[in-house]
Amino acid sequence: MTSQVSSPAGQADEVNGGHEAVVGEPRRPAGAKEIRRLDRVIIRFAGDSGDGMQLTGDRFTSETASFGNDLSTLPNFPAEIRAPAGTLPGVSSFQLHFADHDILTPGDAPNVLVAMNPAALKANIGDVPHGGEIIVNTDEFAKRAMAKVGYETSPLEDGSLDAYRVHPVPLTTLTIEALKDFGLSRKEAERSKNMFALGLLSWMYHRPTEGTESFLRTKFAKKPTIAEANITAFRAGWNFGETTEDFAVSYEVAPATRAFPTGTYRNISGNLALSYGLIAASKQADLPLYLGSYPITPASDILHELSKHKNFGVRTFQAEDEIAGIGAALGAAFGGALAVTTTSGPGVALKSETIGLAVSLELPLLVVDIQRGGPSTGLPTKTEQADLLQAMYGRNGEAPVPIVAPRTPADCFDAALDAARIALTYRTPVFLLSDGYLANGSEPWRIPEIDELPDLRVQFATGPNHTLADGTEAFWPYKRDPRTLARPWAVPGTPGLEHRIGGIEKQDGTGNISYDPANHDFMVRTRQAKIDGIEVPGVDVDDPDGAHTLVLGWGSTYGPITAAVRRLRAAGLPIAQAHLRHLNPFPGNLGDVLRRYRKVVVPEMNLGQLATLIRAKYLVDAHSYTQVNGMPFKAEQLAEALKEAIND
Repeated sequence: MTSQVSSPAGQADEVNGGHEAVVGEPRRPAGAKEIRRLDRVIIRFAGDSGDGMQLTGDRFTSETASFGNDLSTLPNFPAEIRAPAGTLPGVSSFQLHFADHDILTPGDAPNVLVAMNPAALKANIGDVPHGGEIIVNTDEFAKRAMAKVGYETSPLEDGSLDAYRVHPVPLTTLTIEALKDFGLSRKEAERSKNMFALGLLSWMYHRPTEGTESFLRTKFAKKPTIAEANITAFRAGWNFGETTEDFAVSYEVAPATRAFPTGTYRNISGNLALSYGLIAASKQADLPLYLGSYPITPASDILHELSKHKNFGVRTFQAEDEIAGIGAALGAAFGGALAVTTTSGPGVALKSETIGLAVSLELPLLVVDIQRGGPSTGLPTKTEQADLLQAMYGRNGEAPVPIVAPRTPADCFDAALDAARIALTYRTPVFLLSDGYLANGSEPWRIPEIDELPDLRVQFATGPNHTLADGTEAFWPYKRDPRTLARPWAVPGTPGLEHRIGGIEKQDGTGNISYDPANHDFMVRTRQAKIDGIEVPGVDVDDPDGAHTLVLGWGSTYGPITAAVRRLRAAGLPIAQAHLRHLNPFPGNLGDVLRRYRKVVVPEMNLGQLATLIRAKYLVDAHSYTQVNGMPFKAEQLAEALKEAIND
């Protein structure tokens, strides 16, 4: 027997608690397990960084995507390759929010926590609401392991978990028993306990299983015994849920019912979407793609992914350091390629001199900054939005650079195309500001048709473009397009297009070295005017109720802000929302939009960098709401802050 929740499409994840929002108590048919139907669920897998929680979460996400649910994920893991086992800093987790309707965030609090050890339980129990389900691997709750994280008594026995529905499961023992015929050592068999947990949760939420089994056979193709052991553990977890009395209820979350545009969908992470966007941009521009990069968390996945696509004319260079990476990329731009360098905040600091050189040379270059917590090494695996002012001003001299910021993991694809459009059209380096939350998070993405992609083809210089006083023709590398102020792009080696290159100021037109004060003033102002004149769409405002308060966001705050706005509107509170993709230049209508509202609130994962820019440019008293704890905003947290702003 099933029971159906009713909740406004597109609002349930912002308004109610989700997992326990069931109507009545369905009767359990004799001899059968009870099935409850839910509109959404938030699950968090947590354990040591060596327990395979990211793989487990990724596989559950893939199962869920293939089923047709809308979803959003939040991987969270320590910076160390193998963090200290059994400690709070060593806990790795993966949160997945999936639903039968449109959702925007990985969820504020998990309805279900899978805790592989005492550290995982203690690190995450504070986020689980009372009544939530906790699946605990009891095999790991030895006295020493509990003492390591400060448990003086067993939380499984001292009543501290009475407010939750606890399922004690000896995951390790059951996994070893299931694999006893494989001839594996105890340590080898234990490694499959995450697959046992995945099987149990897959049964519990009626997830497809074929994809996971196929994945395991492919992943361990050279070790077929290990592949079959993992599949056996996965099936054992499923069968355990089916047969044990402790799990009397399973749950159904139907495929999403919102009006998805027709097309082919896949689950995609931000870094993967960005990689595909770069490849698409190179094909649409009919240019080879060149990546010069040095590995750095959380940007390294882009280097890894692009290195797989030589068949699309992609060349990747893993440099010896950040400076060499961008230097090689700038050289590729000079040679006529769509050039990219990827990094995070510390790498941007090292690349700043070469970015300034690219500004001076006026060559297209994409600088992809996957932001993380700082300063210095900071929080390598945690998210932040604190590089905006660095991207805006972090170079010597007047060196303006356009800035583009995606808002969701899937939007990273479109943002990459947009950044490439600006770079190629205006002959300028462009910052693409993603962050760790977008890079590692995932959501469904509709694969676009080829005819939906923009035409990014460029016209290289082919011959002389200026007539001298004596009537002879010459090539002037800084003679500009009157519409875009872009200079010609001349491929080295083209006869008759020889020109000077370097970081010393150029003479207008000829490109010769110039120390003339008036010329320098003109060139500085011209480079600024070129950036100011970049064509970007106007900012859209969502304001159905004629509100007096506007919440303005950028980048990855889009999901939490929109979720908070939905909550407020469901409660009858009017609020307007706008979100920026283009941060330099700002949309042309932004000033008029801001001046329409009595109060403007800017939530950011920094100490108020966009708000600072807004105040300076538009003389608007923008109010900052900030967070720098390495985690994305929660919708409830933002809703309360915005409610105070509305009522103030």
